[in-house]
Amino acid sequence: MRILLAEHYGLCFGVRDALRQAETLAADGPLTVLGELVHNPLALERLRAHGAQQGDLAQFGSAPPAARVLVTAHGASDERRRAWKSAGFQVHDTTCPLVRRAHSALAALVAAGYFPVVIGRADHVEVRGLTGDFPGAAVIENEDDLAALPLATRYGVIAQTTQPLAKVRALVDALRAARPDAEVCFRDTVCQPTKDRQEALGKLLAEAEVIIVVGGRGSNNTRQLVLAAERAGRRAHQIERPDELDPTWLDGAEIVGLTAGTSTLPETVRAVHARLEEFAKVGMALRAVP
Repeated sequence: MRILLAEHYGLCFGVRDALRQAETLAADGPLTVLGELVHNPLALERLRAHGAQQGDLAQFGSAPPAARVLVTAHGASDERRRAWKSAGFQVHDTTCPLVRRAHSALAALVAAGYFPVVIGRADHVEVRGLTGDFPGAAVIENEDDLAALPLATRYGVIAQTTQPLAKVRALVDALRAARPDAEVCFRDTVCQPTKDRQEALGKLLAEAEVIIVVGGRGSNNTRQLVLAAERAGRRAHQIERPDELDPTWLDGAEIVGLTAGTSTLPETVRAVHARLEEFAKVGMALRAVP
C-alpha cells in the first residue's frame, strides 16, 4: 500500500498567525477567546494549555469584566467589535486577512447599491460575521435557497472563504438563470489556501482509492474535502486524531491519499501519516506469511 500526501494540506497562514498571536497574548495574562479560535480540537487544547479560556462573542457575561478578549480567525461584524469595546473590554483581533477581504468586498457591493448575497452556511461563524453589519443580507447554500431570495434589480454576491469555488460559481450561474432581468455582480472571495487544497485533492483522486482527511469536524473546508472525495466515488474518512484511524478502511486499497483542512496542525498530519505507514508495513508482513 502506497500513501500519497497532498501537495497542499493542513495549516494555512491565517490559522497559523492566529494561533501564534493567541498563545503570545495568553502568556501575558488572562485571555478570553470569543468562540473557537479555529475549528480544530487539538489546536484548542494547545491554546487552553497556554491559559486561554473560551467565551461567546454574543454574550458579554462569558468573559470577566474588563478582560482582554480575542476575536477569532473567522472574524466578526464591526458592530460586535464596537459593542465589546463599548462594554469596557480590551479587544484583540486574529481575523484572517482573507476573511477581512471578504468583509470589504461585501461592504463595497452594498455601498454600490447591490443587494447583498453570501454563498455559504448560514450557521457558520464566518458567515454570521459577514452578515452581521448587513442584517438584510441573504445567505444561500444550495439552489433550493434561491426561491426565498428577495426580489432585487441588482445582486452583489460574495462567498464564505472556505466554500468550493466550483460550487460557488454554479450557484452564481443558477442565480443569474433564476433572475434573468437582474444584474448579478460576483466577487470571488474563496481564499487561495482553500483553492490550493481542493486542487491538490483533485490530483489525489486521480490515483487513490481511499482518501483520509484530517481536520476538525466543525471545519467547513475539511468537510468540503470529504464531500468532494465522496462525489468522486472514493472511500473517504474524516478523522481528528491518528488513533481514530481504522485499518479496515484500507482493505483492498493499493493507494491511500492523505490530506488535511486548513486548521489542522502539522504534527497531527505527521502522526496520521506515520500511523498509515505502520498499517502498510503490517499489511506487507501479513502478505509475506505463507
